[in-house]
Amino acid sequence: MDEQIDAATLREPENGRQFRPIPSNGVCSLLSDKWTLPVIWRLSLAEGHQLRFSVLRKEVGTITQRMLTLTLRNLEREGFVTRHYFPEVPPRVEYELTEIGHGALRALEGFNFWVHDNLNVIKAHRRAYDRTEL
Repeated sequence: MDEQIDAATLREPENGRQFRPIPSNGVCSLLSDKWTLPVIWRLSLAEGHQLRFSVLRKEVGTITQRMLTLTLRNLEREGFVTRHYFPEVPPRVEYELTEIGHGALRALEGFNFWVHDNLNVIKAHRRAYDRTEL
């Protein structure tokens, strides 16, 4: 990724920074899996900003218990989520987005709007491409 990019194609820097793709570091993989964004999004909507595991599972939808556990562990490892354990009977565990988790959601919001605004055009290009490949 250290190759030269035509300076004319770069947009104006925002806050003195220019977009430059960075090497894969696992963060993009985390954010692009099937369940990470729905989990982050549901946690961001939670009243009091904490959700119990069982409530989160119901609100995310068809996610399995195992997949939710793995997703939450990965998010906790990366610092996107904090796990709160309450030693009660029965034990209670709640999850909460950290500041970095909220920041990731804010950063992805622009991309989400772009997808929404361009999805019909992208689908039309897919259909046209698929017709020519047959």
